[in-house]
Amino acid sequence: MSLPGFPDAAPLPGLIGGLLIGLAAALMLLGAGRIAGVSGIAARAFGIASSSLARMGAWAFIIGLPLGALIVTQLTGATAPTFAGPVPLVVAGLIVGIGTRLGSGCTSGHGVCGMSRFSQRSLVATATFMATGFVTVAVMNALGLAVLP
Repeated sequence: MSLPGFPDAAPLPGLIGGLLIGLAAALMLLGAGRIAGVSGIAARAFGIASSSLARMGAWAFIIGLPLGALIVTQLTGATAPTFAGPVPLVVAGLIVGIGTRLGSGCTSGHGVCGMSRFSQRSLVATATFMATGFVTVAVMNALGLAVLP
């Protein structure tokens, strides 16, 4: 199934993935009493923030993210993602890390968990994420640097 104008779109896998993310966030909140915000969990894993989540539990969550993606890639035969290289990846990670500290959370915490709780802070943060993404795409298109064909 493809969408008009989006020949590579995969709406059914996207729907399933979204449902699984929502289920995982609900289970984390109901089971552990924690928001499934990756930046907060990563900060706990590295010992730069305190929380009720055990440090080993935080590490299990952080390691499980890429490990789960790897398992799905292997089981489905999907193409593994490629990256621009280690330097841009580290620079981008540092910039995102600074942004998550300034914004008191990341896109998963605000966008998935905060929005579902109607948190005013998360509504503003998510609107800011989205607006920044729209502007970034517009600027890249205007400069001829678009990634997509």
